[in-house]
Amino acid sequence: MAGWFRSGGVASGRGGVLGNRRPAIANDEMAAGLPGLGRKSLDSLRVGVVVLDAHDVPVLVNPAARAMGLLRVGATPGTVAAHPIIRTLAGQVRRTGVRREVELDLPRGREGGMSDPLGVHLRAMGLGSGYIAVEAADVTESHRVARVRRDFVANVSHELKTPIGALQLLAEALLDATEQSPGNGVLDPSEDVMAARRFAVRIQHESTRLGKLVNELLELTRLQGAEPLPAPDPVSLDWVTAEVLDRTRTAASAREVAVVVEGERDLTVYGSDSQMATAVSNLVENAIAYSGEQTQVTVTVRSSAEHIEISVADQGIGIAPDDVDRIFERFYRADQARSRQTGGTGLGLAIVKHIATNHGGRVEVSSTLGGGSTFTLRLPARPPDAFLPPAPSVEIETGAFG
Repeated sequence: MAGWFRSGGVASGRGGVLGNRRPAIANDEMAAGLPGLGRKSLDSLRVGVVVLDAHDVPVLVNPAARAMGLLRVGATPGTVAAHPIIRTLAGQVRRTGVRREVELDLPRGREGGMSDPLGVHLRAMGLGSGYIAVEAADVTESHRVARVRRDFVANVSHELKTPIGALQLLAEALLDATEQSPGNGVLDPSEDVMAARRFAVRIQHESTRLGKLVNELLELTRLQGAEPLPAPDPVSLDWVTAEVLDRTRTAASAREVAVVVEGERDLTVYGSDSQMATAVSNLVENAIAYSGEQTQVTVTVRSSAEHIEISVADQGIGIAPDDVDRIFERFYRADQARSRQTGGTGLGLAIVKHIATNHGGRVEVSSTLGGGSTFTLRLPARPPDAFLPPAPSVEIETGAFG
């Protein structure tokens, strides 16, 4: 039966059981139940397929799954076990009854001869009676391209930080030099000096904006996977809202915008406290920038059985219907003129979207042109069930079952 793995353990009775009376891998008689065309079709698939029984024992494995190294040597000689990630996904599907998907990088075994991890997109679904089918697609190349792109952006951004900082210092020095005349300390009224001051102010403004763009590019690169996600810790939303008020106080005062926090207290979400504060701060700063003077921005926190919601509502200019679906794209700005005036980079909402996704949530917007906007960050109310990074010691043995 070429292409299908079968156990080398001792079998007895119909279907074959090991000494612990648990079903092992499918034997020839079980596999013969598959029509020949169906078996050949599964053998020819480029995606890996693993079927686990109710005890997480592999009962069907196609060649692509073996080539990916999704089987490991079992605890008992002559038996096999599925990779820990496969077993974790299967357990989640059994508990919830919901199909699960995850995309991640797995370290290769010593025999793989490659340094790049194996990128896989895993999809697990229930088949009934405790059986779980897991489909694994090899996405290593797309992950490699994404890493190259992120590394390029991060490296360029790091290199830009030094000349941008120098520009800011030179602009400040030029402003200081043109503020007073060298002689008597009186403001020099000459046209050359006044023009130099105007240029210095513009240089300072643009270099500050460029510096903000570089910092946000670095932040977005980290969120997209250039750095591993932190462990999900409990985060107090009272602390998050207090931090947001502190970060946005200067911008709100400058535009005479009142920032008000309403809703429930003593709520907890799970993830990174710094990322959570960054996401809400970006929403509030965005609301302030697009609001008129002497208006109000309201931050509302509420909870339900499944989610915790953080809403940021403003009384600003609103968003046109054609722009609503695109505002979370990188560098997309609905109002180009306002963005240039406020120094916006077009990355703030993209950062919010990635933070929400990394925390198992999402961000939504409702808006009326001329009637203000409400952005809602919706996060899971319980600890995440599936941040699924493999343990560093886990290795995929790619040649053990050839």
